[in-house]
Amino acid sequence: MNITRLTPEGFAAAVPALAGLLVDAVAGGASVGFLAGFDHAEATAWWRSRAAAVADGSLVVWIAAGPAGACGTISLAYAEKPNARHRAEVLKLAVHREARGRGLGRRLLAAAERAAAEAGATLLLLDTETASAAERLYESAGWVRYGVVPDYAAGPEGVLKDCSFFYKRTAKRCNPVGGPT
Repeated sequence: MNITRLTPEGFAAAVPALAGLLVDAVAGGASVGFLAGFDHAEATAWWRSRAAAVADGSLVVWIAAGPAGACGTISLAYAEKPNARHRAEVLKLAVHREARGRGLGRRLLAAAERAAAEAGATLLLLDTETASAAERLYESAGWVRYGVVPDYAAGPEGVLKDCSFFYKRTAKRCNPVGGPT
């Protein structure tokens, strides 16, 4: 299984595969922002709308592929505000239902965490459906849950679900005079 950080050109070529992963995630019940009936054309349009962010570097997308094709993805969005450049948000971690249970989600998450640290992001954020397999993954990977919001978003079936919010530090912070805290 190869995990590849997509260039803007690679992203454009990977959009159909990324769309397939997103459709599979929604069909499998993942609360990733879309409702049941979400189809490949809608997923393709959604991913294409992210092309400018990929091109300017504010969004980084990885794809995992094996002999059967694309089987996972994760994205990392860097904060745009000057006072927030130390943080990034993990988005759209999705593993195809046929590839789950083999550690791919953990490998994708680790790739995004490493890239964030290398880019100087010292604080990562994410949210996920409470009591989901994804929540268990984040907890086991050392992420800290800092809150739960009831009825935050609807799952694919349209039912409101609670959402857990997590953070993770990628490096030691420095105090204003430069020493570690």
